[in-house]
Amino acid sequence: MSGGPLVGVRVLDLTRLLPGPVATLHLADLGADVIKIEDHAAGDYARILGHGPDGVSVFYRSVNRNKRGLRLDLKPSQGREAFLRLVRTADIVVESFRPGVADKLGIGYQALRTLNPKIVYCAITGYGQTGPLALAAGHDLNYIGYSGVLDQIGVAAGQPAIPNLQIGDLLGGALTAVMGMLAALFDAQRSGQGRLVDVAMSEAVLAHNLFPFFALQSEGVVPQRGADLLSGGDAGYGVYATADRRYMAVAPLEKKFWNVFCDALGHPEWKGRHAARGAAAATLRRELEEVFASREQAVWCSFFADIDCCVTPVLNVAEAIRHPHFQARGMVVQADAVSQYAPPLKLSGWVFAVERDAPAAGEHGVEILLEAGFSTAEVLGLQQASII
Repeated sequence: MSGGPLVGVRVLDLTRLLPGPVATLHLADLGADVIKIEDHAAGDYARILGHGPDGVSVFYRSVNRNKRGLRLDLKPSQGREAFLRLVRTADIVVESFRPGVADKLGIGYQALRTLNPKIVYCAITGYGQTGPLALAAGHDLNYIGYSGVLDQIGVAAGQPAIPNLQIGDLLGGALTAVMGMLAALFDAQRSGQGRLVDVAMSEAVLAHNLFPFFALQSEGVVPQRGADLLSGGDAGYGVYATADRRYMAVAPLEKKFWNVFCDALGHPEWKGRHAARGAAAATLRRELEEVFASREQAVWCSFFADIDCCVTPVLNVAEAIRHPHFQARGMVVQADAVSQYAPPLKLSGWVFAVERDAPAAGEHGVEILLEAGFSTAEVLGLQQASII
């Protein structure tokens, strides 16, 4: 990877589906040598979740690029020993088994740190390695439900709305995991001692559910769904339907933006109603609904294009990826026969590139083992025993 800040870092990735693979995707894009290790059975069944060229899903291709692939059966002693040999020269191991599974396989943190004291071991689970829910099954919906987030999503008097952004999986299982791994890796390079990084997706969501938490302490109660400042309580922060049943995101929350907004719409008398609450806010919202319903979304986009007051269209994904801003920032790339998102950050001295398509199962197994010091005869023996 040209200029990648993580060049030279080796990651053994035992995860599948979304949270772990997205975490290691970020590491791989930044230059780390991520070795995707799959079992001989289903492997990562993200491959078949949805359609894609040659029967491999867009999902799998997009979150496993820039990685190498190894199939390895960890249950037989030969497979476990092969993995342990790889650990000796690795920097990070990532897994998403239920607590205790890795220990039963003989590849848990305590076993690995005796071989490689600098190893950073990241365990991604729904509820963490300890606690009453540690062994419970769960999905993103459960994590945001437990954390108080789902309760706050939706309109007033409506039921909770299910977001199509996997908040727990991505905020918790991916970004929080990356944060923990990089912090532990930095310390390991200074101290010579790695760490266990225990990531609970539910806790990552809980720890970022800030405004209801603040309200509970300062006011003694959490606002009802759709009634908090940013979820319906302020008419100057909301979504308004247009004449063609599209929507505008209207957010002139600060006084300076509100004044510009009111002047632009020809309603300077609204300036004094800034930050209205309760019944006054509901009345103002109805007036704004009437105004925005009078024109189509495209007309409003042109109207507000040069007015700096935080009013923008609500785009669908197809429109978003075609938007000139995201195009100019290079946020969509073509690779592995599909469109993919580029990393959500830019670093000086680093030019992102998809240098490897997502690996087929075990695609790089022989080269990985030979690099790790296995002899040709040993590799052949593992193949004949169906370990790799």
